[in-house]
Amino acid sequence: MTASPGDDPVGPSEWAVPGQVGVGPWPGGPEAWPRDERYDPELLEHGDARNVVDAYRYWRRDAVAAELAARAHPFHVAIENFGHDHNIGTVVRTANAFAAAGVHIVGRRRWNRRGAMVTDRYLQVHHHDTVAGLAAFAAEHALTVVAVDNTPGAQRLETVELPRHCMLLFGQEGPGVTGEGHAAAALTVSIAQFGSTRSINAGVAAGIAMHAWVRRHADLSGAW
Repeated sequence: MTASPGDDPVGPSEWAVPGQVGVGPWPGGPEAWPRDERYDPELLEHGDARNVVDAYRYWRRDAVAAELAARAHPFHVAIENFGHDHNIGTVVRTANAFAAAGVHIVGRRRWNRRGAMVTDRYLQVHHHDTVAGLAAFAAEHALTVVAVDNTPGAQRLETVELPRHCMLLFGQEGPGVTGEGHAAAALTVSIAQFGSTRSINAGVAAGIAMHAWVRRHADLSGAW
């Protein structure tokens, strides 16, 4: 099942977040407003305190989502949620920052959106009850499933060639990627660690892996 951006009404937390830098009303009043349909009259009139880059100031939320979809990178991110993982919000926010084509949540439908900082409203968030459903989506869209997990036999993320069209799959904090997830993956990669902890935070691991994809495949001239 897919949840499209814009399904939920804009909440107060998006319009005004204490301490964040925003912009006031568009100077000059309604007569000076841009006529581009992407702009939101209410934001032009009252100002824009949302957590968006300056290029999208005053834009309607659906217009921002459409623009991001048009310039999205051809990789997806998936995270298993069989134990109500609290890192999912961080993964979603990072996927938005790196312009992932979509985020997939496998297992429980409910997840803590606080860490996402409302970025889930600007990109496609898909839900799959099982890993089999996720694998079917990947196959239908010609995406290579890449499990990110520190397990025996995993290749080093630092030296492996990540596929351009791929789905990065992350497990829950602690147990990591499930057996079903590993079976669905064509490749498993690990992040090099040098300290005493046996694993790193799932949200951090997701950011590292996404950035590895960006370093290899992204056109950096399109970065903000």
